[in-house]
Amino acid sequence: MTTTHFDYLIVGGGMVADTAARGIREIDADGTIGILSDDVDEPYTRPALSKKLWTDDEFTWEKVPLGTADDTGADIRLRTHATAIRPDAHEVDAEGGTFSYAKLLIATGGTPVALPVDDRSHGERALTFRTAEDYRRLRALAGELDRIVVVGGGYIGSELAAALVQNGVDTVLVHTGAVLGDAVFPAALAERFEKLFRDAGVEIVAGSKVSGGEADADGARLELENGDEVRADAVVSGLGIEVATELAESAGLRVDDGVHVDAQLRTSADDVYAAGDVASYPDRLLGRRRVEHVDNANEQGRAAGRNLAGAAEPYTYTPYYYSAVFGIRYEAVGTLDSSLETVEDWIDSERGVVFYLDDGRVVGVLLWNVEDARDAAREVLAAADTLTRDDLAGRIR
Repeated sequence: MTTTHFDYLIVGGGMVADTAARGIREIDADGTIGILSDDVDEPYTRPALSKKLWTDDEFTWEKVPLGTADDTGADIRLRTHATAIRPDAHEVDAEGGTFSYAKLLIATGGTPVALPVDDRSHGERALTFRTAEDYRRLRALAGELDRIVVVGGGYIGSELAAALVQNGVDTVLVHTGAVLGDAVFPAALAERFEKLFRDAGVEIVAGSKVSGGEADADGARLELENGDEVRADAVVSGLGIEVATELAESAGLRVDDGVHVDAQLRTSADDVYAAGDVASYPDRLLGRRRVEHVDNANEQGRAAGRNLAGAAEPYTYTPYYYSAVFGIRYEAVGTLDSSLETVEDWIDSERGVVFYLDDGRVVGVLLWNVEDARDAAREVLAAADTLTRDDLAGRIR
């Protein structure tokens, strides 16, 4: 079997791969870059799949690809599944050959959580949602079918429900909370959030977990734990991801809620780095954490790429995440958990800031329709040890 050598090898073909290749090129103009991707598409902007492609007529498909190969010269191997990493040999086995490397980046992300549904439609009527191919399939179904169920009340599920109903689909949203968003938002704000969906025509089935069901060429039937059923022409899972750490674990790397990396994004093996959804890293403000959002993928990917090429720089950035539905946009830095103590600071009826406190210390900041305030939110988190509740009102405007 042939072995192909790259100076820099990236396992995973998402947004981290793109920004890492660009980060490498900031330091090393000539080193060879290989990207092994399970996907059928070269790296693309993932947030658009559940946001702008559905709601912004001017954001067309040609704006989705990131142009990684053209811009960096990376050799992207699509439909190429890595099966083993051998750090001592500096080799990766994949379907189709063995690849050797000088430096390796693990950017495997995660796989979407599937529903416990007997799917005789082979993915045609019971979908997960993660890739551009998933978007194309759901978009085609949205144009053909009348009624689609979305399962999951997190940010992917809520964005998909908003996208579908705004494109004329009779949309049902099944989630486990009492009120949509109640795991992250204070009670009154969760009520407001859910009302956006109800007012748009989304049918909400709350407090319900899918326990079974089936899908075939004619539609989908979901069984709920309380004994109820939901029927539709198709169902899409928006239940998040299971982190893809299997390769790292099999290679003997340290794994603990993700691949454990140091401040320079180095794993426990020499010349092996990890970044993005899969990486557990020490955040300068918030301690060790793992972040499944695009801002982290972009910033951490670039930092990892630079370090692969010898920069030896700590990753000191604290990422944010955001969602946009029905004309509102919320951004967050840190931990959003409605079981924590919260301090709400509303600027007016449409804009406000929510601070989340753990044992009196700010650990998260929610910006509701408040723009250009992410750095201010980070400053609050950086000063958390010195701030009291009374210091928070009016602090971010």
